[in-house]
This record gives sequence, structure tokens and C-alpha cells, in this order.
Amino acid sequence: MTTNHNKIHEPLVRMAKRDAMSWKKAWLIRGAAILGALLFSAIVTVLLTGQNPIKIYSTMFAGAFGTPRRVWLLLQNIAMLLCISLAVTPAFKMRFWNIGAEGQVLIGGLATAACMILIGDSVPAPLLYLFMVLSAIAAGAIWALIPAICKAKWGTNETLFTLMMNYVAMQIIEFFIVKWEVPKGSGTIGIINQSSLVGWLPSIGGNQYLLNIIIVFILCLIMYVYLKYSKQGYEISVVGESENTARYVGINVKKVIIRTMILSGAVCGIAGFLLVGGTNHTIATTTADGRGFTAIMVSWLAKFNPLFMIFTSFLLVFLERGSGEIATVFRLNQAFADIISGIILFFIIGSEFFINYKLIFRGSHKEVK
Repeated sequence: MTTNHNKIHEPLVRMAKRDAMSWKKAWLIRGAAILGALLFSAIVTVLLTGQNPIKIYSTMFAGAFGTPRRVWLLLQNIAMLLCISLAVTPAFKMRFWNIGAEGQVLIGGLATAACMILIGDSVPAPLLYLFMVLSAIAAGAIWALIPAICKAKWGTNETLFTLMMNYVAMQIIEFFIVKWEVPKGSGTIGIINQSSLVGWLPSIGGNQYLLNIIIVFILCLIMYVYLKYSKQGYEISVVGESENTARYVGINVKKVIIRTMILSGAVCGIAGFLLVGGTNHTIATTTADGRGFTAIMVSWLAKFNPLFMIFTSFLLVFLERGSGEIATVFRLNQAFADIISGIILFFIIGSEFFINYKLIFRGSHKEVK
């Protein structure tokens, strides 16, 4: 009698990659994750604070939609986060890890501020706006081009390179803050052209942020068409799947990397232009406000689909504004508000596992949907 010592023991549970799931089913799973997150957050709220979770959630809603001004601020913040998310998406879809959106936005904003300060009083308004947007686009594109060339020519690590470029951009802005500070010694530039409003983007129908929102919405549609239907968008997808395959079918990978990063930096420059010319009317190291990093999450959650990014941007901005309102109204530590946001994000990100993978139990061969 012989014993089979090479018998393979099947694990109790194993993971397997799912086939492509319909977008309807995927969003149903995400919706279930949000409901589960709200239920779990309600339990945590009762245990930690004793507050009524329904009141907590209604306060979050009021923090985002309670007044017309809050609605416009919500839409403005969504538009700016969406704009930067659109910028990083082509690079990330190409598997170029552009962590430098923060710096590219800052440099674009600095170029905009320079136009407002240096030539604001010497050129007509239409020409000034043209100079502002073109200089912002050029500055952002150049800031993204530097790591792109180094990656394409010498294979440098784009993650570290683009991250370090953020800090260089901050130091450049610090230099110009000292040079342009108003009043002297304040350490800030202050509101640029506060009395004349030169270089401020015009309001539409009395709504200060409407022009920003319209511009970003148009960018969103353009980016969707570009990535889905253009030849360049197809090349980005192929390079992202496999650089070797791209070279085999005749795609110039280096050219695609450089071209895509120029596009990414240019859109970041537009975001800087909108933040300085249409929102803050000043420049500081905090102008981007961390959106360059949050945009990465927005892009990944939306699977690089610009239209879906509208919803993921809304979710993140809603959680941010709602959490702040919770901390204020209930006089709770801001950390508790962050806990609620973190739980909800954890459930949403976790739902991506069940969208991309399935669980198979030993012997049953039944999939956990």
C-alpha cells in the first residue's frame, strides 16, 4: 500500500479574479457598502457619544445643503476636486504614478497670481484672462514634463520624483510670498487686487463660483471623450496594460508618457488658475489644500471614468463638509467626525474587493457575490 504524500489540500477559502462585472451591479454593491457603513457608524456613534445617529446624519446633510451658500461652496469644492482628479486620471490610467498634482496646481496658481500682480493694471481684462490661463497651463505642463522626461529617458522613479516636485513648488511659492507680501512682514500675499478686482473671474447671475463649475464640467466631458474615443486615449490604455505590448503594436511609449504628463500638468494648471482667479484670489502653499492627494482616491474609486468621478468627488466633499458640521454642532472632537468619514470610506473602498474578486469555499465551489 502506498501513501500519496503529494496530495494537494484545498484551502478553506480562496480568492479568484472576477470576470468583468456590469456597472449597474458594481454600483449596487457600492450602494450596499454605503448603507452598511451608515449602520455601523450609527452603532459607533451611540457607543462613543450617546448621540442620536439620525441627528448626526441630518447634521451632516445640513452642513452640505443647509443654506444656498453652503450648496454653492459644496459645488465649488466638488468642481475643484473633480478638476484635479481629471488631471491625474490619464497618467494613472497609463500606470504613471503622478503624485505631483499638488505641486502642479500650485505652480499653475503661481503663474496666475503673477499675471494678476505684474500686468493686471496694464492690459485689458480679456487679454489678462488669456495670459492668466495660458501661463497657468504652461506652468503646470512644464512642472509635469520634467519628471516625465526623466522617466521616459532614464527610467527614474516617477512616484518619488513627482512627490519631491511638490516640495520644490512650495518653496518657490514661499519665495514669492516674501517678494509680494502685503503688507510687508505679514508673511502672506493677501487678496490680490482686492479693490479693483482685476483678474478676478466674473460671476454669472450673481453666483461667484458658477463659472468655475461650468469650466470643470466641460473639462469632464472633454476628458471622457478623449480617454474613451480618441486614438491617444487608446494608446494610454494599451501602455497602462503592458508597455511591451504597446511597443509590439508600434506605439512609441516614451512619446505617450511625455504627452500624457503634459496633459496632466496642463489640467492641473487650469485648476490652479480657477483656484487663484476664481476662488481664493491669492496664492499660498495651502492653495491646493491636499486635493492633489485626495484626487488619487477619486480617480481610483471611479475606475478612471471621468463621469463616475463626479459622484466620487461629491461623496468625499460631502463627507468632509458634513464631518466639520458634526464637530461644530455637537461640540465633539474633530477626530470623531473623522472616524465617521473614515468608516464610510473604509466600507466603500472595501466594496471594491467584492467587485473585483470572488470568494470560493472548499468543496462548495459556490461564489460569494
